[in-house]
Amino acid sequence: MFISTAHAQSLGGGGGDFVIQLLPLVLIFVVFYFLLIRPQQKRMKQHKEMLANVRRGDRVVGNGGLIGTVTKVHDDDETMTVEIADGVRVQMLRSMLAEVRGKGEPVSKPAKKKGTKADAAALEAPAEAPAEAPTEANDAGEPAATEKTDKA
Repeated sequence: MFISTAHAQSLGGGGGDFVIQLLPLVLIFVVFYFLLIRPQQKRMKQHKEMLANVRRGDRVVGNGGLIGTVTKVHDDDETMTVEIADGVRVQMLRSMLAEVRGKGEPVSKPAKKKGTKADAAALEAPAEAPAEAPTEANDAGEPAATEKTDKA
């Protein structure tokens, strides 16, 4: 009676509008996945690989900013011993590493090789004299004139 016919007809056939309203939300999710979620997963994977490959002798940086050298890796409880100064060793969790700065020595020590006479001679040879020091030049690119005065 009091309801117009146009208003009554709009209630019945709204199925196509729902898909169009849902499309921006799907596009936003896809953009978030490629810009945020996927790169974060890659970083997590790289961090796990880094933690798994920590060896004795590596220079490491902890999350707190401590920089040190790994002296022992404990595989059973996921900790390691890090030397942060001469004679100062601390226990650190592997998961608290921020980065590995430099790779250290392998676990197995290579056999020491005896030096030859040529190696010894190279160590004893004097270093070459340094190259001649550059002379001063004025703004025109010419060598600066030096004046010597003899005062008695």
